[in-house]
Amino acid sequence: MNTVNSLALRQQGVIRALVAPPGQPEWAQHLSDLGFVAGEVVTLLRRGLLGGDPLVVRVGLSTYALRGAEASCVQIEPLR
Repeated sequence: MNTVNSLALRQQGVIRALVAPPGQPEWAQHLSDLGFVAGEVVTLLRRGLLGGDPLVVRVGLSTYALRGAEASCVQIEPLR
């Protein structure tokens, strides 16, 4: 499954699931509380200069900066 990290700039994807890494189960709940829920469209707006971290993403009408590790929790289906 693709994650937000795999999107190209300005590309959109539909959120399919949140999968927290082992030892960080609260990440999925935190992302869900922000609006990263199944069926929502997410857009990658920017990547940080050094290593591409953080990622600036839009979900719904909100814009967030996510660390790469957090973005990798958001499984998506890319839109073409």
